Amino acid sequence: MDAGAIMTQAVVTVGLDTTVSGVAKIMLEHRISAVPVLDQAGALVGIISEGDLLRRAEVGTEHRRSRWMELGFSSRHLAADYVKEHGRKASDVMTRTVITVRPETEIAEIANILASRHIKRVPVVVNSRLVGIVSRTNIVQALASSEKTSEYAAAPQDRDIQEALHQAMRKHQWAFLPSQANIVVRDGVVYLWGYIESEEARRAITVMAENTKGVRRVEDHMDYPPIYPAL
Repeated sequence: MDAGAIMTQAVVTVGLDTTVSGVAKIMLEHRISAVPVLDQAGALVGIISEGDLLRRAEVGTEHRRSRWMELGFSSRHLAADYVKEHGRKASDVMTRTVITVRPETEIAEIANILASRHIKRVPVVVNSRLVGIVSRTNIVQALASSEKTSEYAAAPQDRDIQEALHQAMRKHQWAFLPSQANIVVRDGVVYLWGYIESEEARRAITVMAENTKGVRRVEDHMDYPPIYPAL
């Protein structure tokens, strides 16, 4: 199985000039812990995770070093920290060195990357263009969707079913929220993962999948978004 078979295709992104507060709001609204940054041409140029927003002057979490402590850091390092903590745009706080994979990258290699690099997700890129993202959750969903212990590669017809469903869902506002959905197809069986807003939406998405050419069966793993207690 490769990245193309399990990746989330509807990826929420931001631009270089998106404000830091805007980035935070987008991450909260879509319940995601990171967001890719695209330039004006649509090329992937960075990524912002929750970790990139931890040290911010607005909430008093910036580094507070004494003059003596600052002697242990280079001026370049201190200047970069200042931009990260006080910058107003996505380009100021994003991580510029982004680890990426291609759609044909095997899931085993992706798992090794996530584990060895201590990251939670990896963008899927073709010619600098973002086509999807694979997270740890996607890999767990693929495991849960597995009915076979032998090595599996998505059949061409499975890819066709997956793409047809993605295209159909983009046309309806009652379908999954972007970034909160994943469709895994194995041997004509569709496994639906994602957050729904109502039982009517659940049934509509299921019917859409059932009516897609080539689908043998649909398994519903959809659920409502988690509710976190107020702090």
